[in-house]
Amino acid sequence: MKKKPTKEGHVIREVAPGSIAAELEIEPGDVLLSINGEAVEDVFDYHYLSSDEYLEVLIRKSYGEEWELEIEKEYEDDLGITFENPLLDEYRSCRNHCIFCFIDQMPPGMRETLYFKDDDSRLSFLQGNYVTLTNMSDHDIDRIIRYHLEPINISFQTMDPQLRCRMLHNRFAGDVFGKIQRLHEAGIAMNGQIVLCKGINDGESLEYSLAAFEQYLPSLQSVSVVPVGLTKFREGLYPLEPFLPEDARRVLDQIERWQEYYMDRYGTHLVHAGDEWYFLADRAFPPAENYDGYQQLENGVGMIRLLHDEVDEALSGLEGDGRRDRFSLATGLLAAPHLRQIADQIGEKYPGLVCRVFPVRNDFFGEHITVSGLLTGKDLIAQLRGKDLGSRLLLPCNMLRSGEEVFLDDITVTQLQKELNIPVRIVSADGAGLVKAFLEMPEGKDT
Repeated sequence: MKKKPTKEGHVIREVAPGSIAAELEIEPGDVLLSINGEAVEDVFDYHYLSSDEYLEVLIRKSYGEEWELEIEKEYEDDLGITFENPLLDEYRSCRNHCIFCFIDQMPPGMRETLYFKDDDSRLSFLQGNYVTLTNMSDHDIDRIIRYHLEPINISFQTMDPQLRCRMLHNRFAGDVFGKIQRLHEAGIAMNGQIVLCKGINDGESLEYSLAAFEQYLPSLQSVSVVPVGLTKFREGLYPLEPFLPEDARRVLDQIERWQEYYMDRYGTHLVHAGDEWYFLADRAFPPAENYDGYQQLENGVGMIRLLHDEVDEALSGLEGDGRRDRFSLATGLLAAPHLRQIADQIGEKYPGLVCRVFPVRNDFFGEHITVSGLLTGKDLIAQLRGKDLGSRLLLPCNMLRSGEEVFLDDITVTQLQKELNIPVRIVSADGAGLVKAFLEMPEGKDT
């Protein structure tokens, strides 16, 4: 059913020079009203509708006149338009009150964007976010199937409908499995996530969920199991306990047993444990082939294994030389032992390079938060001030707000450099970038 155009439309911010839109004299400030007589609900409507070879585009000029433009182009040729609102719609916030929600554990006084709880399925396709599907209508599912949008990343948490209602504190949270079944029957690729909470969805409940995922194969491509993150700001929230090393070992035994089951029958491991479980259990990471192409990398699954393998590959083509430098690297408590190992490995080929790795405790969020991506500028300053940091300080890029040099607490890299009186270098997340950062010599140093 076609959606009728509305008079609001979508304001155009930029028109690419030499583009189809520029040739048709579409300008910033103009408003897109419809394509082929259909309203453009959001960015997915726009990309789907504008991909055809023949278009009738209704534009309202900034001075009020409406133009109906006929466009003939190659299939999927872009019109060259950028909109004021990239999503072309309001962002959908989360309607749940999950017992494990990290945002509920944020202290007051931080920047406003950190408190927004998104649960927008469109961000699953655009940014890889995980969504609960609880605020998705049948119309939303229809559009995903119509446009064949994939993969969609789903926060399952459990396959038990009643338990899911309790965990998400939403009496409708158990109703989503019919939607998931529709996606599966339409062949939409899915990835899943379980945030494991001790004594709630682990043990027998996890066993039930890992077995129930079989019904969605092959559409369901991967499922990650990650431990709940607990900050020190939990007063008044649902009482949750941290996992202990013996708990982590049981979880890994359970996951590895199901990995064998799915690999034997379907040629995929399907279920993957977050890196934190291996740190906590003090177990070696599996080989690369166990991660099925690292489908859950952004969810903290396989990052350490991939980093080691990438460092091995980057070093294999290097001969080593006599360059000399002393510098430092700061990271979270979990990754520190592995980065020390990598520093030693690079040092074997470049004996003159000495990197001191500093594990930084997360005093801001609390001792149970041990990943580098949640460290703050204040904790870095407090724990590194007065230390012998050498010629420069390396920091992983995941400590910073995406695209900016700002930490979670709004301390900037420039402020950090001033406080520590040392040059700070931001290191990309891949192994090749890490090796390159180690080998880059400060000005005045001989190579």
